Amino acid sequence: MKFITLTCISFLLFATFAACKKSGGGGGKSDTTKTSTLDTPIYKGADISWVTQMEDSGRKFYNAGGTATDCFQLMQSLDINVIRLRVWVNPSGGWCGTKDVVNKALRARALGQRLLIDFHYSDTWADPGHQTKPAAWTSYDLPTLVSTVTSYTQGVMDTLKAAGVVPSWVQVGNEVDNGMLWPNGKASDSMANFAALVTAGYKAVKAVSDTTQVIVHVSNGWNNSLFRWVFDGLTANKAQFDIIGMSLYPADAWQSYNDSCATNMSDMVSRYHKPVMICEVGMPESEASNCEAFLTDLIHKVRAVPNKQGLGVLYWEPESYNWQNYGLGAFDNTGKPTVAMNAFSN
Repeated sequence: MKFITLTCISFLLFATFAACKKSGGGGGKSDTTKTSTLDTPIYKGADISWVTQMEDSGRKFYNAGGTATDCFQLMQSLDINVIRLRVWVNPSGGWCGTKDVVNKALRARALGQRLLIDFHYSDTWADPGHQTKPAAWTSYDLPTLVSTVTSYTQGVMDTLKAAGVVPSWVQVGNEVDNGMLWPNGKASDSMANFAALVTAGYKAVKAVSDTTQVIVHVSNGWNNSLFRWVFDGLTANKAQFDIIGMSLYPADAWQSYNDSCATNMSDMVSRYHKPVMICEVGMPESEASNCEAFLTDLIHKVRAVPNKQGLGVLYWEPESYNWQNYGLGAFDNTGKPTVAMNAFSN
């Protein structure tokens, strides 16, 4: 995720995160509802975790014709077939806590959309510069954290399953460039500790659903040296995971970032024999036309990953508009999708 303040975080050991700066057009797409195909060669998704909080504040969402439409249904009409939802342990106000996540997951399931659950293992945002333990876990040592990650992850998965929802994918941590659950799981201090926490999450997911695929998600998908450091370390420490996840928020030269990301994806597949997924993308809403070109090209590159090992592309909070100072959504300030969302129909 990207902080609501839009401050892009630098990772101490690697290249600076790129911020988006161009300007561009607006627009929208046809409001004709299309049936998403769950078995498409590439999955097209959106993280819309803010949706219930936005709805509670009175926000509505509109199709290109200006008709108010349920956000999940609107995503489906835009050819989105995967919904990604973040999970926080004990969040302020309950938003993105287990109950809120289950409610959103049920809405996605009712439309036949696949689900990706993103465990942050925090009470708030986790990202390359912030991997804060939940307040209730602050004093835990590594063995206690390992057992708690296991029980907590399995508990959320059991709650989803009891509600009739089995996620297709689960992220064990969010943008874990330098591990998670700091300081115990900080990778630059102990890659072995980080690997133990990843494996604890993996085993907990598989205990509930052995068909659910587990993702380790790292930011800056163009940064091959970062990815090699993380996944060489996890592999050397025998961490268990199924998929390598990436974020990509390009700067002005998005083509260069996409090209580097394509090279990195191919390297990850050949080096670790794991498929890849672009779990987060975004550009400023004001450059919608430029964003459409960026997404169209990126989707093409994911499709072109050797041996069909490129799984999908997911936009981070496209439905956000006039919301918490976040400007990288793909809806205009009237609550309608911009032309950027057209890329998912290509």
